[in-house]
Amino acid sequence: MNWTAIVLTLKLAALTSLILIVIGLPLAYWLSFSKWRWKFLIESVVALPLVLPPTVLGFYILVAIGPQSPLGQAYTAIVGHPLPFTFEGLLFASVLYSLPFAVQPFASALEQVDRRLIEAAWTLGVSRLRTFLRLIVPLSIAGIVTGTVLSFAHTLGEFGVVLMIGGNIEGVTRTVSIDIYDEVQALNYASAAKTSLFLLIVSYGVLLGVYAMNRRVWAVWPQK
Repeated sequence: MNWTAIVLTLKLAALTSLILIVIGLPLAYWLSFSKWRWKFLIESVVALPLVLPPTVLGFYILVAIGPQSPLGQAYTAIVGHPLPFTFEGLLFASVLYSLPFAVQPFASALEQVDRRLIEAAWTLGVSRLRTFLRLIVPLSIAGIVTGTVLSFAHTLGEFGVVLMIGGNIEGVTRTVSIDIYDEVQALNYASAAKTSLFLLIVSYGVLLGVYAMNRRVWAVWPQK
């Protein structure tokens, strides 16, 4: 197995999940509590990666961060090299691609928090930020963990977006999915099978942990 690709993929998935917690929670909070009439436009944009072909999404991201785009030019001016075909570019694309897998579970959990508890906190003079951190987040922890783990697992299997944005650079952008594809193309089925089995076990283990937590199977006294 290509352990370099495996470590790179795990690093990419972990960083993607962490970034999605930082940007996804505020976005999910706004989507859950905002009374803006047109917020469905934002919801549609967030959910777009679910239905858009990865190669199409990857193409538009590539254009958006390319050296001719304002974002690409600004990044090149600051860092000194273009964003495409780098780990940073791959991370940027992964965050966008996995955004709905984090935001939707986050928003679903936030919407289930009893509004009377939130209003009671506000009545007692607790700020909105403290209410969010001390009340809403703890009550939504199951959904937050679910969204984080789903985005992690989803990033592990990325292919189309990875290929479009990162290419196939060993040690830089060559992830597990790209490595498996290369091994199959080279007719190295035994190596591809080992890597695929490893990815299957990791992905299943991650999802098993999420479902176990949500069903409270680890609790000593399960709630009925």
